[in-house]
Amino acid sequence: MQIDDTDRRILRQLLAEPGLATADLAERAGVTAATAWRRLERLTEAGILKGQHAVIDWRALGWAVEVSLRFTLDKTHPHAFDEFLAAARAVPEVIEIQTFLGRVDIRLNVIARDMGHYQEVYRERILTLPHIADIESLMLVSTIKETGSLAL
Repeated sequence: MQIDDTDRRILRQLLAEPGLATADLAERAGVTAATAWRRLERLTEAGILKGQHAVIDWRALGWAVEVSLRFTLDKTHPHAFDEFLAAARAVPEVIEIQTFLGRVDIRLNVIARDMGHYQEVYRERILTLPHIADIESLMLVSTIKETGSLAL
């Protein structure tokens, strides 16, 4: 689907402030509310706009530790990926799962309240995941840039 300047203005305003009401979004984008609503529907139907969601600051809620775990799986088992992913989805502290092509197969983003809680999660839930050949842990120190937007 091709998008035009009106779509780009709407998307830019939505990226800048996702919680805007349609009327406010329309005003900022320089279109009527009906036009904004129709454009949002069309962008959603085309799969360009996948929805709106809340972004939670887990640290503000007391989850002070965030660790990125990179896994290489033992791929000699024919269902290694599927079994690992199914087990990883069941770990409540896993907030993101990504798969890769290359040296690393899977990355899990894990949060914990503190280091003691992280150690418990790591020992009892992470190390028991199936088909692990290697794990690399990277503890988050700070987030310098976090954006899902590009110039539109």
